[in-house]
This record gives sequence, C-alpha cells and structure tokens, in this order.
Amino acid sequence: MQLLPAPVRRLAAWCAVILLVSGVAYVGIRLCVTFRTAVTPVLLALLGTALLGPLYRRCVRAGVHRSLAAGLTCVAVVAVVGGAVYIVVAALIDSGDQIVSSLKAAGRSVAEHFGAAGTSLDDIAENSKDLLGKFGGTAASNVISGVSVVAESIAMAVLALLLVFFFLRDSHRAVEALRSVSPGDSADTLEAMARRAYEAVEGFMRGTTVIALIDATCITIGLLILRVPGAPGLGALVFVGAYIPYLGAFLSGAVAVLVALADRGFVIALWALGVVAAVQVLEGHVLQPMIQSRTVQMHPAVVMLAITAGASVAGIVGMLLAVPLTAAAFGVVHELRTRYATA
Repeated sequence: MQLLPAPVRRLAAWCAVILLVSGVAYVGIRLCVTFRTAVTPVLLALLGTALLGPLYRRCVRAGVHRSLAAGLTCVAVVAVVGGAVYIVVAALIDSGDQIVSSLKAAGRSVAEHFGAAGTSLDDIAENSKDLLGKFGGTAASNVISGVSVVAESIAMAVLALLLVFFFLRDSHRAVEALRSVSPGDSADTLEAMARRAYEAVEGFMRGTTVIALIDATCITIGLLILRVPGAPGLGALVFVGAYIPYLGAFLSGAVAVLVALADRGFVIALWALGVVAAVQVLEGHVLQPMIQSRTVQMHPAVVMLAITAGASVAGIVGMLLAVPLTAAAFGVVHELRTRYATA
C-alpha cells in the first residue's frame, strides 16, 4: 500500500467504507423486507407517535393519567382516520355512476368535435361501464383469492395502533432504555442522535399534516364552488396524498382535474387545474418555508429518489415511509457533523 500515492490510498479507503456501509444497508433492508410483518407496524407506530406526541403531552400536562392519555389519543386517531376513509368511500360511491356517465358524455363530445364518431374513442366511452364492471370483478376475485394479504394488513394496522399506545405511554422511559444499552461512553452521542432523528420525523409529520389539512381544505372549497362531484372525497384524497411529497399531490390533483373534466367540461377543468396549481404554489413558496422551517430540509431531487427507492422496496408503504426515514437519517448526519466539527 505504501507504493501507492496518498490520493489513491484515500480513494481506496473511501471506496472500502462506501462498500461496507452499502453492504450493511443492503443486508438491513433485506432483513426488513423479510420481516416486514413485524417491521412495518413498528415504523408506522413511530410515525404515529411522532405525529400524536404533542396531543399526548398536552393531555399529560393537563393532569390526565399517562395510560388514559395514550388511550384517548389512539381513539382520536382511529376516529380521524376512520372518518377520512368513510368520506372517501361514501363520496366515491355516491358520485361513481355520475362520473362514469359524464365520462361517456365527454367521450362523445370529444369524438363529435373532432369528427371521430364511431371510432375507438367513442367505443371506449360507450363501454366504459362494462370495462369498469369487468375490472371490478377482477379486483373482487383477486381480493377473495388474497384474503391472507388483507388479514395480514389488518393485523399490521392493529399491531401498529397498539404499539402507538405503548410508545406514547412509555415514551418517558425511552431515553433511559437507550442509555442502558449504550456501549462504553457512547450514551451521550447515541441519545443526541436519537433525539435529532426523532425531532426530524416529528417536525416532518407535524408540518406535513398541517400543510395537508390546508391543501385539502382549499382544494375542497374550490371544487365545491366549481360544483365538482365528490369534492369532499377528492379533498380527503388530497389530504392523504400530501404525505407522499410531490408525487402524492400531483396524483391527487390530477384525479380532481379529471373528475372536473368528465363532469363539468373543459372550462371547469381548467378552473380546477388553476385551483390545484394555486394551492401547490402556495404550499411550495409559503407553507413549507414557514411551517417546516425548523425541520430537516431536503432537496426535491433527494425526496424523489427516496420515494422511488421506497416504492421499489415496499410499494405504497415504502413511499409513505421513505421521506420521514430519510429526514431522520439527515438529522443523524447533521448531529454527527456538528459533533465532529466541534470536537
């Protein structure tokens, strides 16, 4: 090794470190995928704990017993999530036939406008309900054949909720448990890293929830003014999609514009697009800098890569977990850089 120039030796050392870290990360990811039934509820519970922590602490400061405060917090989140799911499903059921019929009418008008009556576009419009029925039948058969997957998902959701309860109730013991298992004199460093990672996740979840609520409220009001069918359900979809930065907002906004196009025509669709675009501009230039100014800031390219990687590893759940986990990693790196810089 001494025969090699110093820059080459440094490059070799960095390559060895990168390969070692990549290997450890790969093995860790594969283990998480293998034991996803146990790992996914833990990660979801950590996100839920970070989001519900302020409400729980406020209940404790008000004199409520820790167990009762954790239970009330879990009941509150079940009520909110259940209400959102009910709004989405009810809105889609109530407006489903109307959306299908408006899609058929839109197909006919477009075909007549371009002089393409009787073409495949018109045929697709005429047979859209049959296609939807066939798709529904296929989906139903897949659901029936995959009962174990549904049962597994329900079990993970229930486990995540129970873990949220225990994480909230015993959160004051987390630091003591971490310090008790810390080797040597690394307790302070590990505690600082854990606190910074948790603060990053908590700030991300809290800020994203506030932004999602504002986005969903503004878009719902705009769609109601434009008399777009299923506006409450579309607003709930925007709220849920906001937890997947950039991609979720784009997809949920596209759904709202398509529904407006199908039912209310091209002009109203343009107005709906304007509403969605205005809300996205408000989010990007006002809400995010103001609300999430104290959390870990990540470049949009990093966020998109994290979402893509999460989707490739664990699908929709991976997309949901990718950004907060990346925020936690950025928080740990920032803490280590701060400590090494001051050392």
